[in-house]
Amino acid sequence: MKKKMHVGGSLGEAAGRMAEAWHRAERGLKVVPQGTVTFLSWSALASVMTDKRHELLRYLRRHPTPGIRALSRALGRDYRRVHEDVRALMAVGLVENDEGTLRADYDEIQACIKMSEAVA
Repeated sequence: MKKKMHVGGSLGEAAGRMAEAWHRAERGLKVVPQGTVTFLSWSALASVMTDKRHELLRYLRRHPTPGIRALSRALGRDYRRVHEDVRALMAVGLVENDEGTLRADYDEIQACIKMSEAVA
């Protein structure tokens, strides 16, 4: 499975992608889950995807972990910082909590960085 990140554009474009999938489903057409995360700017992406968070995602990909305390021990990091990182990554859909087990069940993250101006 892949996660896709869109950087740039607008909320309208993100909503358009969602609406397109919704309309396909209403017509009875197959809708493949996209796992798309949208950031309105490069700085928004950079504020979420730090080196430590990338390390955390890579660890969870290989080792789904039962909770933040176990994850902080495994990474050798402070509980509070790992908790902040997990919350930030969950907020954008990069970490999932499946019945108490933290997961990052995808093989790669693809980034699409829009170079044209955003349109509201």
